[in-house]
Amino acid sequence: MGKIERVFIIGWDGAGNFVRAAHTPNLDRLISSGTFAFNAQTVSPTISAQCWGALLHGVGPDKHGLTNERASEFTYPDDSMYPSIFRIVHNGIPDAKMAAFSVWNPINHGIIESSIGVHKVAMNDRELPLAAAAYIRENPDLKLMFIGLDLPDAAGHQYGYNTPEQLQAIEETDAHTGIILRAIEESGIFEDSLIIVVSDHGGGGEHPQQHGSDHPSDKTIFWGCAGPGIQQGASLQGDFFITDTAEVVIRALGLDTPDNWEAKLPEGLFQV
Repeated sequence: MGKIERVFIIGWDGAGNFVRAAHTPNLDRLISSGTFAFNAQTVSPTISAQCWGALLHGVGPDKHGLTNERASEFTYPDDSMYPSIFRIVHNGIPDAKMAAFSVWNPINHGIIESSIGVHKVAMNDRELPLAAAAYIRENPDLKLMFIGLDLPDAAGHQYGYNTPEQLQAIEETDAHTGIILRAIEESGIFEDSLIIVVSDHGGGGEHPQQHGSDHPSDKTIFWGCAGPGIQQGASLQGDFFITDTAEVVIRALGLDTPDNWEAKLPEGLFQV
């Protein structure tokens, strides 16, 4: 197994597992070269802050305490018992270069701690991939980067989830993801990077244009990764929860995870 030097997390807000019905050549390429699941589960309630908080902090909403309102108004406490993956990387590798580019700004300033030197950028869906790609090219020595794209959720709220209009937004997001992947490749760091692509929640379960319920359409998401030591073209075995992403990231970087995390490493994800 080759060494993983860095991790990229590319989040597609609100895409659920609806990506299966869309034309997504960039995602398909990662699927063919990695391990993916289209029946992964997010947390309850199926709201963005609760879900991204679970992904980034390794515990559910009852522990990380994040809501959309709280993440919008307050910074995440530096002394929390449930540190984010960014804080764990910072503590373990103090000079690690880290970045968070997100369309939805509360991820940057309300879910990721503010005191650990993470380079943070917020802008719209069409500008963000270009800015993220430029950052990657200028900083190939980065260690951890989160990129949050929002078009699928915006389209879901406007037109309904798993509708032609939302699938079009998913396809646009795939094209934006392609911009980021090209930057990783052209920087010469693709082969030793772990690339995770994930949605935070779906939608349309109890209301065509909303999410938040425990309906399978809201709770079922896609999740996958590709990189050194990851089996190619494989399906993730067993149950997988969005919370487990945190364990995957930290273990990939060779660091220890907190004992109080709920996150678990999927069996057989990393080939020995």
